[in-house]
Amino acid sequence: MNDPFLQAAIDEARQGLAEGGIPIGSVLVLDGQIIGRGHNRRVQDGSVIHHAEMNCLENAGRLPAAVYRRCTIYSTLSPCPMCSGAIQLYGIPKVVIGENKTFQGPEAHLRAQGLELDIRQNPECIAMMEDFIKTKPELWNEDIGV
Repeated sequence: MNDPFLQAAIDEARQGLAEGGIPIGSVLVLDGQIIGRGHNRRVQDGSVIHHAEMNCLENAGRLPAAVYRRCTIYSTLSPCPMCSGAIQLYGIPKVVIGENKTFQGPEAHLRAQGLELDIRQNPECIAMMEDFIKTKPELWNEDIGV
């Protein structure tokens, strides 16, 4: 299945990797248009919060709550508790997840709050994370708080 929005998130993840960071990407979609995009920038910015979804939301800019409630957020990896909290806080109703094989965030909690999760198990997303975790386990563990 060729999904241009998931592909845009994958492109963001690849950009993050090329910058020396962690290959996770995200896009925010409203009415069939990308209104925000980002990738994990913890390494590049020395940030504790710029996971892909947080960077995407930051790059989308300040939006009214009514806009978020009409959006779908795409992420190449299952969102962590911090990112899931931001998604829930702003009322984004749907999350498209590239994969949750290498890491699974609080998906049951999100579902219990009424969010729709669409988990794709995309081979490119899985391979990108497996390769990264294998080659940079210390950086990966730092990113997930281990």
